[in-house]
Amino acid sequence: MSPAETQRRVSNRPPRPTMKDVAAVAGVSPKTVSNVLTGAAGVRPATRQRVEAAIAELDFVPNLSARGLRSGRAGVIGVALPDLSTAFSASLSQTVVRQAHSRGIAVQIEETAADPRREFDLVSRARAHHIDGLILNPVSLEDSVVEHVEHLPPVVLIGEVEQHRVDRVFIDSETASYQMTEHLISRGARRIAVIGASGSSRGRHATPTLRYQGHHAALKAAQLSPDPRLEVGDVPWTMAGGARGMQRILAAGETFDAVAAFTDSLAMGALHVLSQRGIRVPEDVLVTGFDDVEHAQFTNPPLTTISFDHADYVTAAFDLLSSRLDDRSLPPRAVCIPHQVVTRGSTGATPTGWSACGCGA
Repeated sequence: MSPAETQRRVSNRPPRPTMKDVAAVAGVSPKTVSNVLTGAAGVRPATRQRVEAAIAELDFVPNLSARGLRSGRAGVIGVALPDLSTAFSASLSQTVVRQAHSRGIAVQIEETAADPRREFDLVSRARAHHIDGLILNPVSLEDSVVEHVEHLPPVVLIGEVEQHRVDRVFIDSETASYQMTEHLISRGARRIAVIGASGSSRGRHATPTLRYQGHHAALKAAQLSPDPRLEVGDVPWTMAGGARGMQRILAAGETFDAVAAFTDSLAMGALHVLSQRGIRVPEDVLVTGFDDVEHAQFTNPPLTTISFDHADYVTAAFDLLSSRLDDRSLPPRAVCIPHQVVTRGSTGATPTGWSACGCGA
C-alpha cells in the first residue's frame, strides 16, 4: 500500500469519539464524564450508569497518556492476587477489569503465588511512576509487602488480613465461618471435617486462621470438640487441593458427617472425591464452601456457601484507592462488605435468596 493510499484510508475513518460526544449522548456535562472516568465521588448511581452506557455505545476509549501528562499519573494500577487459577480470583479479575475500564484506568494483574517478592516488584514499579497505586490480596500479613516497606505508594488490601497501615476491604471471615459451622450443626452435623484449616501456621492475621478460629468458636458454642485428625490445612486453595484434602481425610478412616471447605474451589474438589467414592451429598455427608463463585450454584448438588457481592467488594477497593490518590494524608480506612450464608442442596437445606447481614453480626 502506497503512502498516499494509507493517508487516504486514515482520512476516511470516522472521527474518534470524544468526552464531549459521550456527554452529549448521556445528557451530562463533560466534567461529569470525567468524574465517572476518574472514579470521583459525588456522581449519582443513575448518572454513572448513563455515562457508562454512553461510553459502551460509542466505544469511547479515554486518552490515558494525555490525561497522565495533565495529572502526573500513569493511568495504570497494579492488582496482585495469590492464584489466578481459582474461581474466586477469576471472578475478582473480571470485575476488576470491568471497573477499571468504566473508570478509564488500565490495570496490570499479577499472580503472586504467595511470593512476597512479586508484591515488592509491583511496589518498585509504583515508585518508578509506571503505575499509580496497588490493590493487593496477600494471604497473610507476615508475608505481605505492607509489613516490610516504610514508605508505600497508595495501596489498598483486599481480604481479611488485618492491619492499620493502609486502606483495606474485607468481609468478616471469622464470623462468616462461625455462621457456616453453626448452619452445619443445625443440620445435625457433629463431626465436621475441615479443608483449608491452618490454625496459626499462616500467622495471626491470615485469612485461613480467621476462618479456622470462627469454625472452632462455633464448635465450642455447641459444646463439640474439634478433632485434629479431621483438619487438613497444608493444601492449595484449589479444586485439586480440595480433592487431595478429601482423600487424606478418607484415608485416615475417621468418621465424619460434614465437610467445611474454606473456599468453593476446595469444596468442589471434595465433592468430586466423595462422588467417586459413592458417598452421597447431602444424604451421607453435608458439604459447604466459601465465596459463592458462579460455579457454586451449578455443582451437583448445588453448594451451600458464604456469599458476598464481588462487585461491591471491588468497587470499594477502587473507591478507596481513588481517594487515596487524591489525598495521601487520609488516615487508613477499612470497609467491611456484608455477607450471608446461602443454603443450597449440599446441606439438604431449603435454598435461600441473598439477604445481606451486617459485618460482625
